[in-house]
Amino acid sequence: MNDLHNKFKANKSSILKEFPTLQPLDINSKSIKKKTKDVRKKIAEIQEKMYANNKYAVLICLQGMDSAGKDSLIRELFKDFNARGVVVYSFKTPSTLELKHNYLWRHYIALPERGKFNVFNRTHYENVLVTRVHPEYILNENLPGITKTSDIPSNFWNTRFEQINNFEQQIVQNGTIIFKFYLHISKEEQRKRLLRRLNKPKHLWKFSIADLNERKLWNKYLNCYEDAIQNTSKDYAPWYIIPSDNKEISRLLVAEIILEQLQKYTDIQFPDINKEVEENKNKYIHELKNEPKD
Repeated sequence: MNDLHNKFKANKSSILKEFPTLQPLDINSKSIKKKTKDVRKKIAEIQEKMYANNKYAVLICLQGMDSAGKDSLIRELFKDFNARGVVVYSFKTPSTLELKHNYLWRHYIALPERGKFNVFNRTHYENVLVTRVHPEYILNENLPGITKTSDIPSNFWNTRFEQINNFEQQIVQNGTIIFKFYLHISKEEQRKRLLRRLNKPKHLWKFSIADLNERKLWNKYLNCYEDAIQNTSKDYAPWYIIPSDNKEISRLLVAEIILEQLQKYTDIQFPDINKEVEENKNKYIHELKNEPKD
């Protein structure tokens, strides 16, 4: 496995248009699927150790333009997990209750327990993406001193970047391992995927008129993503820019990065066996096998 961490890791000078949206691989589709299956099984084995170890949790954040492949990535990547080992959250428009709290509150309460993986399908970054493209949404938060969009101060977004960095640093310091993936697709690939949704009856439910309206704001979203990534890709919580015009390759790259990084945590191991249990194992086996039936 190559050093994918450094190959796809973003930094404060990353320009999205300079990153490819397609990563060619010298293997066919069947081989990609087999390799992905092998990698995800190894990740599931680490999660089992994590659960027994009870020191670490994993938070996987997925962002990307509409139709970037977040849902199918989640479905394929966690097939071999114990169902209790992974929890997926899809953050939609904030509810009335959520708007009564600060914008990070609903993400705090969705953080993973030690031993588990939680996936944020769209994340706390929506608060510096969608709200930046549509600043009128900020008014729903009822923030002091902001009653109209012109009241939003010039340093508002940089302040939020700092708050997000602090949020992530705090949870990392307390045992949460963070992966942040931006699924990078081309505008042309999005057009093809939206057309497929319209042409396939079983996928038609996924299509929304809003998809076309947001597509018209493509460049604005791209700029906001770029700014967010540049300001919040840190060593303790890096962003990875994943070429995603090919979904199968995208899934494999994400899986390999997760495995590559988790394998560095050599202290994620099953706990030592209780000495009393180990010494008396045969005795307990005999007792259970010969237990009188009711």
